[in-house]
Order: sequence, then structure tokens, then C-alpha cells
Amino acid sequence: MRLEALDIIVTSPPAPGWGGRYWIFVKLVTECGLTGVGEVYASSVGPEAMKAVISDVFERYFKGENPENVERLFRKTYSSGFTQRPDLTVMGAFSGLEIACWDIVGKARARPVWALLGGKLNERIRAYTYLYPLPHHDVDAFWTSPDLAAEAALDAVDRGYTAVKFDPAGPYTIHAGHQPAMSDISLSVAFCKAIREAVGDRADLLFGTHGQFNTSGAIRLGKALEPYTPLWFEEPIPPDNLLEFQAVAQAVSIPIATGERMTTKAEFATVLRSGGAKILQPALGRAGGIWEMKKLAALAEVFNAELAPHLYAGPVEWAANIQLATTLPNLLMCETIETPFHADLIGGSIKVEGGFITPSEKPGLGIDLDEDLARAHPYTGDGLHLQMQDAPCDYKNGNNFVGGAPVKKV
Repeated sequence: MRLEALDIIVTSPPAPGWGGRYWIFVKLVTECGLTGVGEVYASSVGPEAMKAVISDVFERYFKGENPENVERLFRKTYSSGFTQRPDLTVMGAFSGLEIACWDIVGKARARPVWALLGGKLNERIRAYTYLYPLPHHDVDAFWTSPDLAAEAALDAVDRGYTAVKFDPAGPYTIHAGHQPAMSDISLSVAFCKAIREAVGDRADLLFGTHGQFNTSGAIRLGKALEPYTPLWFEEPIPPDNLLEFQAVAQAVSIPIATGERMTTKAEFATVLRSGGAKILQPALGRAGGIWEMKKLAALAEVFNAELAPHLYAGPVEWAANIQLATTLPNLLMCETIETPFHADLIGGSIKVEGGFITPSEKPGLGIDLDEDLARAHPYTGDGLHLQMQDAPCDYKNGNNFVGGAPVKKV
């Protein structure tokens, strides 16, 4: 069983566009005709440049190799270029290809990927959702309205979710980390208060910041949120100095979560050793793939840390998250995105029911990617998957966080 061919599909989700500006799917084909799909979660360069990186990694390290040899494939990709250090772009390419290898191996064995990683431990996967506007909400007003956020949170909890995530602290700026404006702190507190009053103790609050603050600014914000007992304070500072997470963790009583912008066990190990975070949020399409994050989970166990795989991408990474999560003793929960397009791309094969996902028994990742549908929505823009704004924090007029991939208008 040898890898022979690669196909890359760049898909742009239709309005409202939850999940980013585009998703990069990869398809691997073996000499014997087996196929596997993966997803690359990387945005340091544009999708055309990223396609070239993916192709280069495939030609150098994957083509002609047995897809079972994921450890060898990792060592070759990680080390052959005289690097042997975390690299977001190269490891993003590797991650998608590695996920596709697991899909092939599972199909070859007629077993789900989780059965090849130690077997099923978790019969159901606890899911959480980001708060998105409801159909009757004003999309522009939603992001700075505690009342609308509380209404969306109650809707999610009534559908069975036991955790909801929101991030009103903005802005999403190239000038991070910065001190939050007082108005940003006040708005964040108002969100927590309104959502907590709406859902009571039926759900955990997950507070996100997208790494926007410097260390002292993150501490100021975190202290203000403590009365509402969020389950986590997500990525309070940028990931460019991983040891600084320790200072925030020691000053704030809310557990620190991070990992969306980190890659390989090496970067995660730094925050584990320093005590900087106890909740790790790897994005499998960037962090090194399924096997590398299985190793991370083992490391995290001995530090009493939990995993909560991140998702702001398409449904193939979602499927990989579920396969890994099924095997983890230290799983906390998995992020989910429920849109018709996510469901249609995989034929509705992943379902959130009562706030939980039941792992598939189907071989491989348990999904079939609708390639025709994916190709019918090509990306024609020039922005990155997620992208910071140029303007700095507005300390006078307040900030309206609209994310790194603003909502598409219908």
C-alpha cells in the first residue's frame, strides 16, 4: 500500500461563512485505489501558496510511502529540512496529509480510526458551540449585545449544549498584545453577567480573547470575569512567548486554555511544564495531526491537563477531532460548528444530539467528503483564512469584534 497521488480542494463556505474564509481539503490516493481525506488548517500564507507547500511536502515525504508509517512521515517532514522545530506552515501541510493517511489506514482495516488509537473510551463526546446570531438577530449588532448573546446562549442550552463560547473583548488587531480598553472590560463583564443569568448553572461559560492582550492586560480582564466562574479563559495572550502564560495562570483563578495557534507537542509541552495552561486546544489540521496530538494527550495526563480540540474550519478536521477524542481519558470537550454546509459536505454523518456526539463506527474518519459540492464553492478572495485588522484598539469609542473572517451577507 503506497501513496501515489494528491488532490487539493480549496472551498469557500457560503454565507454566513462560519468557519473562516476558506477550507483546504486534501485527498490522497494509493496505488491500490484507496482514498483518504484530510484538512489543512493553516493561514500564514494564502491558499495558492499553501497548495504549493502541501504539494512539496507530499512529493518530498509522502509519495511512494506506506500511509501506515505515520511516525516515519512525521520524522521526515519535521526533520529533513534541517529544521526539527515547530513550523506552522509546514506542519499545517503535514497535518492534513497525516489525517488523510489515517482515513486510508482505517478503510484498509475496515475499522474507525479510533479503533487504531487504543479503542473507544468515550461513548459520547461532549460538544460546545460558539455563540452565533439567531436568524432574527441583527448580525452587526449581535457582537456587542449582551442581551442578544444571552438569547443565543439560552437557545444553545435548550438544544442540549452544556458549554457556550463567546469573545466580546476585541479588537482582533495586528497591535496585540495590548491593554484592553475599559469599555472592553465592561462589555466583557456584561456578557458574562447576562449569559450566566440566562443559563444559570446549566452550562459552562467559555471566554475567548484570541490572544489579544499583553500579560498585565489579560490579568486585568481575567480578574474582572472571575465572579462569573467561566470554565476557561482562552488564549489570553499571544502565543509568541509561551512562558508568559504562567504569569496569567498564577494571577487569575479561571483555568487558562490555549492551543489554536500552536503546533507539535514541543510547543504545548512548554505551557504544560510551566503550568501556563491546563486546558489544551489543538487544531488537528495545524498541530501535527492525529498521532502527534495523541502523544500530546499522554503528556497532558501527567500534568493533570485536559484536551478540548479546537474547530474553526471545515468538517474534515471536525471528524478527525472526534476520532481522537473518542480515545482520550483526559478529554474535556470538542468544539463544533453546526451549519447546513458543514453537514452537506459530509452527508450529515456527524450529528450533535442533546449536546453530545456519538462516535461513528464507520471505517476511517467515518465520513465521505462530497467533492463535487466542495469544488462548487471555490475561494476567489484574497484574504487569509483568518486575518487581523490593521487598526489598533479604540480606547475612546469602543471596539466591535467581528472576527478575523467577518460574516458574509446573504
